[in-house]
Amino acid sequence: MAEPPAPRVENRLALEASPYLRQHRHNPVDWFSWGTEALETARQKDKPILLSIGYSACHWCHVMERESFEDEAIANLMNELFVCVKVDREERPDLDQAYQLVVQVMGRSGGWPLTVFLTPDQKPFFGGTYFPPSDRHGMPGFPRILRAIADAYATRRADVDLQARELSDAIGRVALGAEHVGAPLGPDLLERVSATLAARFDDDRGGFGTRPKFPNTMPLEVLLRRAAEEGDTQAEARVKRALDAMRAGGIYDQLRGGFHRYSTDEKWLVPHFEKMLYDNALLLRLYVDAYRAFGFERHAHTARSTAHYVLAEMTSDAGGFYATQDADSEGEEGKFFVWTPDEVLDALGGDDELARLAMDRFGVTAQGNFEGSGRSVLFEAKSAVELALQRQLPPSEIEADLDRAATAMLQTRAKRERPFRDEKILASWNGLMIGAMAEASQALGEPAFLLTAEKAYAFVDRVLVHEGRVQRHAMGPVVKGPGFLDDYAFVASAALDLYEATGDPSYVVKARTIADRMLELFWDKASAGFFFSPEGGERLIVRTKDPFDQAIPSGSSMASLALLRLSALVDEKYGEAATQALERLTGSAMQNPFGYGQTLCVLDRLVRGSVDVVVVGPRADERTRALAATVLRSYVPNRTLAWLDVSDPRSREACAALADGKTAQSEPVAYVCRGRACSLPVAHPQELRQALLGSSRS
Repeated sequence: MAEPPAPRVENRLALEASPYLRQHRHNPVDWFSWGTEALETARQKDKPILLSIGYSACHWCHVMERESFEDEAIANLMNELFVCVKVDREERPDLDQAYQLVVQVMGRSGGWPLTVFLTPDQKPFFGGTYFPPSDRHGMPGFPRILRAIADAYATRRADVDLQARELSDAIGRVALGAEHVGAPLGPDLLERVSATLAARFDDDRGGFGTRPKFPNTMPLEVLLRRAAEEGDTQAEARVKRALDAMRAGGIYDQLRGGFHRYSTDEKWLVPHFEKMLYDNALLLRLYVDAYRAFGFERHAHTARSTAHYVLAEMTSDAGGFYATQDADSEGEEGKFFVWTPDEVLDALGGDDELARLAMDRFGVTAQGNFEGSGRSVLFEAKSAVELALQRQLPPSEIEADLDRAATAMLQTRAKRERPFRDEKILASWNGLMIGAMAEASQALGEPAFLLTAEKAYAFVDRVLVHEGRVQRHAMGPVVKGPGFLDDYAFVASAALDLYEATGDPSYVVKARTIADRMLELFWDKASAGFFFSPEGGERLIVRTKDPFDQAIPSGSSMASLALLRLSALVDEKYGEAATQALERLTGSAMQNPFGYGQTLCVLDRLVRGSVDVVVVGPRADERTRALAATVLRSYVPNRTLAWLDVSDPRSREACAALADGKTAQSEPVAYVCRGRACSLPVAHPQELRQALLGSSRS
């Protein structure tokens, strides 16, 4: 009788809550998590630290784990020569920000897995990203790197210490962000930066650049503003081209909805299959804004399906939103999502005609389009109209058949082994999705989305926010902090989005409390701007600022936006810090609109001023709600919506800066204000819509 397999030995990471760290608990590497024990061990043994940073949905992180961290010989070398430390970048974005700068200062591209070698006092002296297990395609193998680094540390210590000092000094300079003095702000802001964005736009295939191609939602928001506010028809065409190309491509999940991380090609066809909460939050809001601006049902459909994907697959029973879904299943990237013709036929019960229709629609062929595997990534190869013309059938009949086919294929796909889901609930990413859901609920007339947003905010508020202090994330019963600038800024902004969607004044109180604490913990009194990590937090080699958009908007830009919104609603004092922070970044933003897209959107608000709409009437009155709904269905990017029930003191406090002179009328009314100059009250949604159209291009 065969012996049962020996139980797999676990390392220290078995004690961690992070799914990413726990994925490495069976590695033969003697991993530490970041903390006192690891740093003290390095000091006592005078060993360099091997710092490895990644996240659970990262495909190349999994590859490096399989190739190197699970290899006994390589693991033994790591254990012998280094103190090995594993970090989840979603838990510790401060560490990731600081040490990503190492490879950038060295003239290389950052990314994950990030591999950095540190002295015991945390100073970096060499770094890279993925290393193969042996020399390959001009890349040195990981064992060669390990031996060379350890030899340099042991025999050329003075050189290593000098390199560490120079890198640390360079990181310190870069971390604070560039300042460009004297960049004037004027009404031509969007025109100037849109010209820079246009030069990088792929007019043939949509989006920016070539391969790999990312959604770049923040630059697209800049172009959308330029199109809608200033009537730029080229900017409008480019936004539509990008949105339609992404929706038709393999980066979009044609069966479930929602978007994968990015496209590996310039055609949006073959994605990197991981799904991130933040990408879907940003794209949900972008498609909602496009629907408001242009009125195309295809944009509304994409937004709805993205929201439904999040509800179905990324929402916890307690209400919070999960972080990521992996690219891999059964050890292969994309296996869950790709199809062969036989698999389509089986899913459709052997119905040849329906299978041919589905394969024509989704581009499934015997040759396939995915890495020579004979499998196909689904994309919109032909529209319903094209298919109807080919078959000489009404488009409505074709669309019904396609819906039936997609439903059956989705049900079949659900039986496959699912990609791993990281069920961390991150404050910042939840803030993004809560705000996007709140906006989508109002623009699309979907009450369920608003209920979902409110439930998620209630979870975040209950579990992660205490007296205005925001913690980073929750994983089951484990809550970890402290929160960083993006956690505070995104959650405060989400509270304001919910206030505008519901009129509930308690959300303004929550936003103010968080904003007050944010200014206390993150504001740089010496040179203005926001630090990324809080005052009194763990001392790292550098306390970075967060001016650049990465995959998510920069914390600085979102903090400034939340403060400007509070300034318009309750107290102008909040606008002072925001203005100082934005003015510091103006030159950089205008030179690099790709890195400062969100900052440019907030600068547009600063240049134009906000469009403040005050709806006066009882919140429960359907006429009041109809006026508010008119605002929320319109594209007014620099909007402030205030709900004023003059009989409710809490309502007045929530919009104190806008309440003066607004009294109860015989019926609910709305005022449209710019620069504190308000229109006459209007009582009918159509009048309000016309007033908003006039304000958006003034």
